[in-house]
Parts: sequence; C-alpha cells; structure tokens
Amino acid sequence: MDHDKIQLFEDQPIRSAWDEEKEDWLFSIVDVVGALTEQPNSRHASTYWAVLKNRLKEEGANQLLTNCKQLKMKATDGKKRLTDVADTEQLLRVIQSIPSPKAEPFKLWLAKIGRERIEETADPELTIDRALETYLRKGYSREWINQRLQAIQVRKELTDEWQDRGVKKGAEFAILTDEITKAWSGMTTRQYKDLKGLKKENLRDNMTTTELVLNMLAETSTAEISKTEQPETFEENVAVAQTGGDVAGIARKALEDRIGKPVISSKNASQLNRVVTDLISDIAQKS
Repeated sequence: MDHDKIQLFEDQPIRSAWDEEKEDWLFSIVDVVGALTEQPNSRHASTYWAVLKNRLKEEGANQLLTNCKQLKMKATDGKKRLTDVADTEQLLRVIQSIPSPKAEPFKLWLAKIGRERIEETADPELTIDRALETYLRKGYSREWINQRLQAIQVRKELTDEWQDRGVKKGAEFAILTDEITKAWSGMTTRQYKDLKGLKKENLRDNMTTTELVLNMLAETSTAEISKTEQPETFEENVAVAQTGGDVAGIARKALEDRIGKPVISSKNASQLNRVVTDLISDIAQKS
C-alpha cells in the first residue's frame, strides 16, 4: 500500500492511501479536519481531532470510528509518523460531527442521499430514473446507457439465483464474479480494472458496449445453467460460474477471430466519453 499519495480539497493537501485488498481509499483524518476547520497548522488540527474523537466516544459513536486504523504517513517535516486514517464511510461520519461552514455542503449532500434512498425504497422505479440521469450527466450515450441498464437487470437476476442457491453476499458473490470474469475475459476482475486504470470505480461503468454484451452473456448463461443444474454447494456454484463464463469466452474468441483484433479495451469511461464528444464535435464542424 502506498501511504504517500496526496489528494487536494480546496487546494489543501490530504494525505491518502489506496488499500489494494479492500479496494478503498484511506484518508488522513487530521488533514481533513484541518482543512474543514481551517486550522493554522497540523498541530492544531491534531488537537482538534483528539478533542472531537473523545466527544464521539462519549456520544457512543461506532468503535470502528473512534478506534481508527493507523498508517505511517509523511509529516510536514518529512518524517513518517503514525496517523489516524478513515475510509469514505468513516470520514463522512467525522464530517457530520464538525461544526464548520465548509462541512455544511457535505452534510446537505448526505441528507439528500438519505432522502433519495428512502424514496427509492418506496418506489424502486426511481432508482432506474436516477441512474439514467446520472449516466447522462457523465456523458454516456443513450445507446450505452440502455445497454448498461439491461446489464443491471441481468446482474440482479443472477444474484437472485445465487441467493436462492445459498450463496452469501460479499466475499462469495465476489469470488463467483471473479470466476465468471476470468472465464470470459481471461483476466481476474482486479487485472481487468488494472488494464483500464481503475481503482474503486465500477468495472461495468468503464466497459465498451461490446464488453458489456459479453459480460451480460456470461452472467445470464451462469444464471440459466444454475437454474438447470441447481448447485447445492459453493464449489458447485463455482463450477457453474466457470461454465457460464466459458460460454461468453467462446463468443469473444469467435468475434476476435472474425474481426482480427481484441474486443477487450484498455479505455475507461473518461476516455470512451472523450471519443464520443470528439466524434460529435467533428460531425458538427463538417455540417
């Protein structure tokens, strides 16, 4: 894990580290607190965080928050010292407790997200509508978005089938997904993300239309084979996932042989969207 990465918040440096295993960012709490409360230096920021942490303990805050993980990070004097770090969820909880004008936008955003989740529980169709709006704002084409929404439905049908077979969410879902990805693409999910230069981003959101279609074929094949074979153990589910992935793997190789080039792309969403934008610009200039 690289502990010396720097990210900026309103031009303020925030020390961070990428946890490869958990695929999550960890941030220096002292740096975030210092930036939000406009402390004059790191010593004052550390004092502020120590007081805030004690207050959170007294309020009965989650132990994971008050007993934060520590990492050695480079201090202002160049020496590496242990400092409290937090993942995104923990950090948002800290921000909620900071009485600062700079923290208000985060608090308003959290309240908005909470309201939307409650609304989506009452009317699940809102989830699809908001996903469509989000993808449009990010610059995706409507054709890609339609394919992505279909992929979400295929994924839901597969995970429902896994739950019916007693597969547990979390680690077991991840293992089966990895087996499917390896079988059709020839790479693990992590290797596939590395190819596209991704960290925590969703892999499917960074696939081309062809990659999405092949991934959908792999997942729907796995679901259909599972319904037919009705695996009872996790090992049997792994075998089904590999077989379902192989179906799409055969299709990928046949397509590549036909067109004479790989269909798996190293391009991520930002690069793909730039290609679409440039294409639209070129057409506009010629017309």
